[in-house]
Amino acid sequence: MTLLKLTEVDTFYGGIQALKGITIDVEEGEIVTLIGSNGAGKSTTLKSISGQAPVKAGSIVYKGTHITKFPPHQTARLGIAHVPEGRKIFPKMTVKENLTIGAFSLSNKKVIEENMTRVLTYFPRLKERLTQKGGTMSGGEQQMLAIGRALMMNPTMLMLDEPSMGLAPIIVEQIFEIIMELNKNGMTILLVEQNAYQALQIAHRGYVIQTGEIILQGKGSELIHNEKIKEAYLA
Repeated sequence: MTLLKLTEVDTFYGGIQALKGITIDVEEGEIVTLIGSNGAGKSTTLKSISGQAPVKAGSIVYKGTHITKFPPHQTARLGIAHVPEGRKIFPKMTVKENLTIGAFSLSNKKVIEENMTRVLTYFPRLKERLTQKGGTMSGGEQQMLAIGRALMMNPTMLMLDEPSMGLAPIIVEQIFEIIMELNKNGMTILLVEQNAYQALQIAHRGYVIQTGEIILQGKGSELIHNEKIKEAYLA
């Protein structure tokens, strides 16, 4: 079943066109990755979906609902969780406070407590640091906190923007293991990642974006062996 579909989406920043007729779809239960160079339009695609970048043309449909013009709080309430590039945690707030904010759209205290338990099961390191200020943690811990905060809202789709950026290889491996575990447990994931090799290894399908346009798509296992992809992104 198609969970998310973008059709001929154009997005502008002022007079600059960042996306030029982007068409992608994400099936329920998939990991789909967007790869491309800096400035290609990967982050803008996620921002267009979550309502942070205004779409000028085309359509975005999520679970049968047209969300093209929805603001971020409405897309979040529909079950789309967006973990932005750079984590964007609240550095002066504790780990527990950061996680609790993630459940802003929920009112049932029991559900919030259950979500907290589940998040801390995925990220036992956060459990050890519940009273620690977010800004005092390592980059890897902050990334775990950013993902955990997104999971607190019970999303049906998790969008991750450069989760491995700036992290040590061993932490990157841990983050990707968690992404695979989340997917195994039923989470649909749309992943933006400059580490194309790592992303394509775990993705069911992938799209390659270049200057705001999709230039190639296919199964992750196929793209990882594509000579053009190897030359441009896996060298």
